[in-house]
Amino acid sequence: MKITSTSCICPVLVCLCFVQRCHGTAHHSSVKVTRNQTKHTEGETEVHHRPKRGWVWNQFFVLEEHMGPDPQYVGKLHSNSDKGDGSVKYILTGEGAGTIFIIDDTTGDIHSTKSLDREQKTHYVLHAQAIDRRTNKPLEPESEFIIKVQDINDNAPKFTDGPYIVTVPEMSDMGTSVLQVTATDADDPTYGNSARVVYSILQGQPYFSVDPKTGVIRTALHNMDREAREHYSVVIQAKDMAGQVGGLSGSTTVNITLTDVNDNPPRFPQKHYQLYVPESAQVGSAVGKIKANDADTGSNADMTYSIINGDGVGIFSISTDKETREGILSLKKPLNYEKKKSYTLNIEGANTHLDFRFSHLGPFKDATMLKIIVGDVDEPPLFSMPSYVMEVYENAKIGTIVGTVLAQDPDSANSLVRYFINYNAEDDRFFNIDTNTGTIKTTKVLDREETPWYNITVAASEDDNPSLLSHVTVGIRVLDVIHTISATDKDDFANGPRFNFFLDEHLPMNPNFTLKDNEDNTASILTRRRRFSRTVQDVYYLPIMISDGGIPSLSSSSTLTIRVCACERDGRVRTCHAEAFLSSAGLSTGALIAILLCVVILLAIVVLFITLRRSKKEPLIISEEDVRENVVTYDDEGGGEEDTEAFDITALRNPSAAEELKYRRDIRPEVKLTPRHQTLSTLESVDVQEFIRQRLAEADLDPSVPPYDSLQTYAYEGQRSEAGSISSLDSATTQSDQDYHYLGDWGPEFKKLAELYGEIESERTT
Repeated sequence: MKITSTSCICPVLVCLCFVQRCHGTAHHSSVKVTRNQTKHTEGETEVHHRPKRGWVWNQFFVLEEHMGPDPQYVGKLHSNSDKGDGSVKYILTGEGAGTIFIIDDTTGDIHSTKSLDREQKTHYVLHAQAIDRRTNKPLEPESEFIIKVQDINDNAPKFTDGPYIVTVPEMSDMGTSVLQVTATDADDPTYGNSARVVYSILQGQPYFSVDPKTGVIRTALHNMDREAREHYSVVIQAKDMAGQVGGLSGSTTVNITLTDVNDNPPRFPQKHYQLYVPESAQVGSAVGKIKANDADTGSNADMTYSIINGDGVGIFSISTDKETREGILSLKKPLNYEKKKSYTLNIEGANTHLDFRFSHLGPFKDATMLKIIVGDVDEPPLFSMPSYVMEVYENAKIGTIVGTVLAQDPDSANSLVRYFINYNAEDDRFFNIDTNTGTIKTTKVLDREETPWYNITVAASEDDNPSLLSHVTVGIRVLDVIHTISATDKDDFANGPRFNFFLDEHLPMNPNFTLKDNEDNTASILTRRRRFSRTVQDVYYLPIMISDGGIPSLSSSSTLTIRVCACERDGRVRTCHAEAFLSSAGLSTGALIAILLCVVILLAIVVLFITLRRSKKEPLIISEEDVRENVVTYDDEGGGEEDTEAFDITALRNPSAAEELKYRRDIRPEVKLTPRHQTLSTLESVDVQEFIRQRLAEADLDPSVPPYDSLQTYAYEGQRSEAGSISSLDSATTQSDQDYHYLGDWGPEFKKLAELYGEIESERTT
């Protein structure tokens, strides 16, 4: 509302009272009332002026939280129409009228009947009017005014978001911002210091501080170590009235946690460790764990382990368990207590995530020494070879030695070893083994054609601990024996038998057969290869030497004839007589008929092909002697030699005759030729080389030229020949009656030509 000064008020002025209260002073505005004036002058008519508002006042003020027994006086309304006789009645309407605010309708005094709270409602809008009590007619127009609730400091600052939980990295610089707290005061910030808040720290010093105006909390110490103390509880106070005595305050708690940084290197609790690993540990298995401690947490405590040196680098490996941050020691190669009883490893643990701000606290790694003791374990026997392959001849006597396996106790006790063969219940037992020596012998006569190969499994166990077993595979190949020979000697026992069989050393080694002395006055004939073919060779000869046991030893030789026989699939001999090899090939009658039929069909195809070729039309062959100036080959038939309209090459032979460019009459040109295709204007002075180059360009660019596989000849015979052209083309086209008898005067070189044209002339005459 507009405040009107006293100099502007009409002569009739009534001022509202100023009431002094214990809670403060209420300032009330003036009210002026101006009647509607009607001025009468003698001799003049009555003049009516525009009615004006009878009162104008400022806003009223009322203190909040009034606690007195009587209603609080707010102000007074008065109209200049009021003469004090009670004829004017004041009426108050609007917000709180009649409930909160009451008015004396005679005096115009306004009172507040209730205690008001500015934080709930800051002002009230009311309407006042003065009426005639007798007629109830308004004496003044209705007017609006405001009653403002004046603030007092009745609200303490509050932290609406507290308590707070916040983190800050450890080892932060002093003054690092942690958090900004804000307190709100419900009092009027525009009136006094009731809402002016100041922050202070009640708990948390000397580690943290707070800015009194902004509420920003900062670190107050250097290098706060999380490992020394991780959690802090800081109490912040907010006080109004700018922190003066009597101001209201509120507080909140800020829980601050120092987060970890990598400022601590890993450390092994001990500098020396010892680990026992049995020699029976499996390769690839984990045999031990080791761990370095790191005071940091999370990724700052991550580390990797490695073996940096030691005599067990090639035997052991180490990996890192990311969950437990332990080093897992694994075995790379088998251990042997009898060969090496201990190993030494130097193990290092290093952080994987480094913070270079704290590199001066490093190095961020540590090392320790690990001694590994290999434990002796009772191990099963160990065979000398991982597998064995042995050979034995077929038809060998029962009990023939095939071979020997060997196993030893690898332990220092060196216990006795026992051998046995693992057989299934349904297997035929062709071999047995000596329990003590490991010698394998035959128990049945072997037939290579029936079973050429045997696989058996030999087990070995210690005599002291039979439960410890080791196994090895033994493969036995049965060798083929094709014949056994023997000899007789007429001498007695002293000089006769005990025969030795052998091959002649002076002859080259036989690639097909060999001989084995059985040392019982017999010898076996063995094959050096597996397969023989009668179609390649059906008879072989083997010279054999034999000597006796007499003194002096006597010897003789004999040749063994070996014939290749035809056998069935089961190995039975079918025949050993000479027979056609075709039948031995195993071809059936049906197969022979099919082969013969294929041959007949092929012969028929060949005969048909030759017949078709002979029946084809012979192509036109041009004699090499029939050479013409222009050779153009087409698939269609032409008009013969007389048809010279298609390609006129006279201009190419003699530029003087090139009067105009002639196109092919059998093809319609599709493009318009460029000016450079036009006929030369001056033919007498033409350059032959340039003329030929131009013709070549025309042939390349003109779509009406002959096909690409045609032959065009460009040449120049010269100009002004006394004999003129002898081309048959001109003679055919001009039909001239020229006399060629002068050719006989040109000499012997033109004799044949003169005779030729002489005959033509005579034919024409005839």
